[in-house]
Amino acid sequence: MKPSTAAAKLDVYLPATPEEFRAGMVTRDELAALQADPPAWLTDLRRNGPHPRNVVAARLRVSTSGLARAGVTEALTTEEINALIAEPPEWLERERQTFEEVRREERRITARDADRRATQS
Repeated sequence: MKPSTAAAKLDVYLPATPEEFRAGMVTRDELAALQADPPAWLTDLRRNGPHPRNVVAARLRVSTSGLARAGVTEALTTEEINALIAEPPEWLERERQTFEEVRREERRITARDADRRATQS
């Protein structure tokens, strides 16, 4: 698989990976080995970043769209994410609220659909 696909599966930011990782293809066995016994560079990237957008969004408890609306387009380090969490700016509070409202609505619809299926049975 392409290094970009492997990086996505490992939840790491591709430009921050070592050159030898970015240069060649990654087999499924190599990916499994990286997941089972991560080398130091992978452990360090996962701990300190920079992190890809999906990881940043998850750690901030917002959507990736929310990050885009806020103008956060670059990868953030763990330190930068922790700084945002410690003193959340207005956009972060707003996006967290929006994200929670969307999740609440999704749960409501899922429950409604489950009730409908139960009554139809």
